[in-house]
Amino acid sequence: MCPQKIALLTDSCADLSPALAAENHIHIVPLRILCADGEYSDGMDIRGADIYKRLRAGELPQTSLPAGEDIEKVLRQIVMEGYDGVIAIMLSGGLSGTYNLVRLIAEECKGLLPVRVYDSVSGSLGMGLTVLQIAEDIRNGMGWEELTERRVPQLIANTYPFFSVDTLEYLQKGGRIGKVTATAGMLLQIKPLLTFAGDGQLTSVAKVRGRHQVINKLVDLTVQRCGDHKRYNLAVANGGAPEEMALVREKLTAALPNYDHIWEGEIDGTLSVYIGDGVLGAAVQVLD
Repeated sequence: MCPQKIALLTDSCADLSPALAAENHIHIVPLRILCADGEYSDGMDIRGADIYKRLRAGELPQTSLPAGEDIEKVLRQIVMEGYDGVIAIMLSGGLSGTYNLVRLIAEECKGLLPVRVYDSVSGSLGMGLTVLQIAEDIRNGMGWEELTERRVPQLIANTYPFFSVDTLEYLQKGGRIGKVTATAGMLLQIKPLLTFAGDGQLTSVAKVRGRHQVINKLVDLTVQRCGDHKRYNLAVANGGAPEEMALVREKLTAALPNYDHIWEGEIDGTLSVYIGDGVLGAAVQVLD
């Protein structure tokens, strides 16, 4: 028997605003951020802006998986709300063990309700786009089998996020790139453009010199990825750069005006630990 009432679950790295999550009935488990003065829940009692202040003050917070009890609590809540199936789309397994943890806990819930857990092979915009599109598909009456067997894998495979990082300092401190690369990049004012590789790790796809070239390159990469496709969703995001995000949105929608949806997001605390502020993102999700 296929579940009729389907719940959506994701984690705090999907960068969904509380309003968007509530409007689309999306359940969120927070990753944890360990700071000098204690442990915080991402998106609940700590956000990107708080992380930027700590980084500027010389602190380097650590990130941690969601608490198992938080995942179990959300799943119990979903059962109490009368859902009879869950689709969970989690942060890239190449960056975090969150996907594996949720998958293991979901297996223990088999007698309670079916839970299908997916590695988004992405984060931030990429996850957010996928979860929001699935929410719309559920509203439009798409069934469990079509969603879990075809739609979710198709969306994950056809979602392309790109990010600019204003400084390489925190990627280096967090062990994501080498010190020589980071120092050379900062001295030369090189701004890398990142995306997710097939294994879910962050990878550089372009480099530009100077902040002013970042916006145009972000738009160019997104337009190239869209290609000749006629149906697509767009998204833009920022970490401490809302005015520049508005400019990305303006240029992106001028270049790709026939989108089904465009969504905005703010980079979460977890990813901010590794990339700092001044981050801009753009994404396209191909639907046809």
